[in-house]
Amino acid sequence: MNITLTVLIVAAFFFMKGKVRSDLVAVCALLALALFGILTPAEALAGFSNSVVIMMIGLFVVGAGIFRTGLAKMISSKIIQAAGGNENKLFIAVMLVTASIGAFVSNTGTVAVMMPIIVSMAASANIDSRRYLMPLAFASSMGMFTLISTPPNLVINNALIEAGYGALSFFSFAPIGFIALSVGIVVLFFLSKMLVSKKDGSSSTKQKGKTLKELAEEYNLSHQSYKIEVKEGSSPLINKSLADLQIATLYGVSIIKIVRKVGNSRFTKNFTEEVAGPKSIIKKDDILYCQGEKENIELFTAENKLHIETTDKHFSDFQESGIAEIFVMPNSKLINRTISEIRFREEYNVNVLGIKRQKEYQMHDFTDTKLHSADALLIQGTWKDLANLDDRQDDLVLVGQPLKEAAKVTLDQKAPIAAAVMILMVIAMVFEIVPSVIAIMIAAVLMVITGCLRNVEEAYSSINWESVVLIGAMLPMATAFQNTGVDTLISGGLVDQLGDMGPYALLAGVYFCTSLLTMFLSNTATAVLFTPIALKAAIGMSVSPYPFLFAVAVAAGMCFASPFSTPPNALVMSAGRYSFMDYIKVGLPLQIIMGIVMIIALPLLFPF
Repeated sequence: MNITLTVLIVAAFFFMKGKVRSDLVAVCALLALALFGILTPAEALAGFSNSVVIMMIGLFVVGAGIFRTGLAKMISSKIIQAAGGNENKLFIAVMLVTASIGAFVSNTGTVAVMMPIIVSMAASANIDSRRYLMPLAFASSMGMFTLISTPPNLVINNALIEAGYGALSFFSFAPIGFIALSVGIVVLFFLSKMLVSKKDGSSSTKQKGKTLKELAEEYNLSHQSYKIEVKEGSSPLINKSLADLQIATLYGVSIIKIVRKVGNSRFTKNFTEEVAGPKSIIKKDDILYCQGEKENIELFTAENKLHIETTDKHFSDFQESGIAEIFVMPNSKLINRTISEIRFREEYNVNVLGIKRQKEYQMHDFTDTKLHSADALLIQGTWKDLANLDDRQDDLVLVGQPLKEAAKVTLDQKAPIAAAVMILMVIAMVFEIVPSVIAIMIAAVLMVITGCLRNVEEAYSSINWESVVLIGAMLPMATAFQNTGVDTLISGGLVDQLGDMGPYALLAGVYFCTSLLTMFLSNTATAVLFTPIALKAAIGMSVSPYPFLFAVAVAAGMCFASPFSTPPNALVMSAGRYSFMDYIKVGLPLQIIMGIVMIIALPLLFPF
């Protein structure tokens, strides 16, 4: 028992610190339990063959098919557009659409699809998007209408089956989801106004969305913009491509646009303009529009025999270029890679002009900076090249596009097939035609066979292996609890302390302990740890375990008081320019109110 508790405490410490990947921590904890003989090899590896893990793998693939075909984007865009420019209608539409889509597919993917649409709609309605992005993240967690909406739902269902109780149906969580969403809409309707009221000196919640000029001002580009002329025929830049010259790497200078003189006629256009890309060739008499620190610009011009045409730093000359913000997804393959390693210019045909990490801006010497989750990058390129980044939603979320571009929705020809596969999967699970795990795996295979995903490799790449390994390694922890009596110890302590006050008090203890732990650990890990404790506590008090296990799933699935408790919370932090205190001001009251409502409602839905 002491060894198991020690392993648990050490693992929890590393989970909370966040310096080591959570899946690696979980595997190390699993190996420690096996090496000390607390788990047999078969018990230690049983988690990876558990139906919960297999279902999660299948759901990642099914969700990828929904997102790849544009189905989720089409549905969400059409409904949100129906809200028009009404601020309150738009708020309710955001909450309803996000929760509804999140009930069937990944909440992180849902937020990634919705973010650019909401930023666009809010801007076109002349409303600050800050009011909508945090509720967007919270609503993605509230949409627990189905068994597959969050991993904690699958965890408690698996525990009930293994303990000999009846399995949950596909829509067992629907009443809970309805209550959670209703409470969320009412509470956030008022609390969300705190995010924008009198912000930055504004007395109105109505503000314009980010224009190109505002992006330039936010990143201080107007003070780092230069026009440079290639006058000398002996300049080493002439007749060379930007890809070969690697100017950004060598000098920390970004060439945004190239203007070239093509004639002297008074009646025709004498200049051509080209948004700089890897294949752009520099010619004599070209005018280069550049971004960079003054010292870097001076070094660049001196070494390459160039002439700074003007030091009057206006950004108006750059307005023709496409400029947008992109945000790094929580599970992006770009995390911990530098800008130079990723080779944005070569791979994506865009230039990186700066990095924003929370409230800090890095506008120079950032090529060797490793990217973090939720970092914002200011990028520049043609609008076509920027739009192509929309296909990289596993890694990047594109916002800050022109309003018309962000609102565009292209419905892939495979979208109806993806919708049919999803509907058939739900029907099979609702009517128990086949076991849930089989229905999900069939749907995943159909997404590949029907072409909703390009190939098997794309299906594999859509799976968040960190989450899969985390759950597979954490599930045997429940077996270790049972083998050593840790679950009896902790549950017995809860019953001794709260049992005399009745089942409601015990339910409250389970709920808020789970809710508190979720602020520091992932919701899945918390659900895995607390499920056997809640089950044992209910049995020890001779009451039904259902309300207690639902309390674990709900408390683990809905954590709002921290930006790091769920990937959607972290994803909107930079996009909404939120501080940690914003989550405390808005998320903590919501989390407490939601807990009180659920403690009252759960026994009414699932009696003791």
